[in-house]
Amino acid sequence: MNKKTRYIVIIAIIALLGGLTAWYKLTPGKYDNLAACLKEKKVVFYGAFWCPHCQATKKAFGKSAKLLPYVECSEANPDAQGNYGQLPICREKNIPGYPTWEFADGSRISAQP
Repeated sequence: MNKKTRYIVIIAIIALLGGLTAWYKLTPGKYDNLAACLKEKKVVFYGAFWCPHCQATKKAFGKSAKLLPYVECSEANPDAQGNYGQLPICREKNIPGYPTWEFADGSRISAQP
């Protein structure tokens, strides 16, 4: 393969990958309607970036996770003991654990009692 052909192949591969990335980002997620409905119904998903159950929930929603009515509760940096503090918005709401789903009527489903 000569140098010119090699460059054309590389450019074609880059263009193909760029096109696939754009297509993926522009197509709706499988659960977009569900995530939008949760938000419309004033459901809130409280979680923490380090919480494996929260990560699993987001993963289950796939690319629709970006539409979830998610509130991050954890501070970004741990204290001296390696514990993450809770952000004020979640302290004020008395979020007991993660994940916690809060519904418009104030009822909750939580990992903690």
